[in-house]
Amino acid sequence: MTDRPSASKDRRAELLDSAEHAARSRGFDGFSYADLARDVGIRTASIHYHFPSKADLSAALMQRYHENFEEICAQIDASHATGSARMIALIDRYRQAHGAGERVCLCVAFSISREHLSADVIDRIAGFRRMMRTWIAATYALGQSDGTIASVTDPEAEAPATLAVLEGAQLCARAENNPARFDEAVAVLTGRMRQQRDLTIRQNG
Repeated sequence: MTDRPSASKDRRAELLDSAEHAARSRGFDGFSYADLARDVGIRTASIHYHFPSKADLSAALMQRYHENFEEICAQIDASHATGSARMIALIDRYRQAHGAGERVCLCVAFSISREHLSADVIDRIAGFRRMMRTWIAATYALGQSDGTIASVTDPEAEAPATLAVLEGAQLCARAENNPARFDEAVAVLTGRMRQQRDLTIRQNG
């Protein structure tokens, strides 16, 4: 017996939610289809209906994660006028993503187990990171032009370094299960933001 068509989309989303939570908490190798089946309340065979293999599931997770983060970045751009405010909003997103030092973002979680990932998933991780570097570079360029981020000399060069700091800060918090480690790791980065010059666009008034 398989899921009814009307329920198929919701069931697929449930499985993706469960798998993302498991991956971000325990890593790619830290969960199985049996774990997902227990969490969602279906038979393991039913998971294969939606995702024939863990590689298929992982590719779908990265695609959804990429699309969601593109939307998040667009929302940040729409809500904040300055480079400083946009970067602070991104840092807050990465801070929220680690919970209380219990999780890391999906890209980091998958990268830790790179040797067990399919080529498709590895390509999707690279695509996600390219997207983030491009957005961060544009944010630095804005901060350079509006004067709200201190000491910007080369936005393109600073983007990958900043992404590495954000990802590494999550790992620091996760390693000690202590959210304070995240803020310590990004302190130099946040110190460059001139928040007093932020002009925030308040949506809906």
